[in-house]
Amino acid sequence: MNLELGGLRALVTGGSRGIGRAIALALAAEGCRLHLASRGREDLERARDEIVRAHGVAVDVHPVDLADGDALRALARAVGAVDVLVNNAGAIPGGRIDQVDDATWKKAWDLKVFGTIGLCREMLAAMQARRRGVIVNVIGMAGERPDANYLAGSGANAGLMAITRALGAVSVEHGVRVLGVNPGLVATDRMIALLRAKAANTLGDAGRWSELVGAYPFGRPAHPHEIADVVCFLASARAAYVSGTIVTVDGGAAARGSSF
Repeated sequence: MNLELGGLRALVTGGSRGIGRAIALALAAEGCRLHLASRGREDLERARDEIVRAHGVAVDVHPVDLADGDALRALARAVGAVDVLVNNAGAIPGGRIDQVDDATWKKAWDLKVFGTIGLCREMLAAMQARRRGVIVNVIGMAGERPDANYLAGSGANAGLMAITRALGAVSVEHGVRVLGVNPGLVATDRMIALLRAKAANTLGDAGRWSELVGAYPFGRPAHPHEIADVVCFLASARAAYVSGTIVTVDGGAAARGSSF
């Protein structure tokens, strides 16, 4: 299937590690020219070198804190016109309402919620003026299945889902699509490290971490590339009639009646 992404320009935030890096690699494999943004220059440069070696496409890197509105707007100016924006940056800590203080909550939302809103605002206007473009917001399953033990993340994700749907419903009037992807548990390096630590504490052996996710669909978490493939399809011409919707990639976990 030809996704018709070759030669398009894409900006991926949080693009140096985990799901973001997988998305960048998948877009590069389709021939996209890339801009990658995240806070760490070294991680960005490693991701860039990996992508260039694998696919030979142009990759520009932008070390930036997207929680800083001025820095976000400077990034938008530096990148210029893009055909695809993937908002993926953001990691929100777990905890109940009495376990996450105001400063921690605000810092997390400044990056994931207001970072996503800010880049949508900056990029959407230019896309609408050109009457083409796609924005894919990588959000998270807790937005549709709120968890009191992940309250800051649940609220952030639910809000971003509503914003994505509302924007995507009207952006099509100007030739632009806005949609979202909700990953469930994904086997990123960070997640595996957390599971290994938990396995060491609860099972006495970090190498038994996979036993902790045996009850998940298919007996495992998703692979990062499985999220990336969906993002690429949604960004492509093959999904030209898809906007204002959220695609959940969790093996059906959110639809189950019991917790894991």
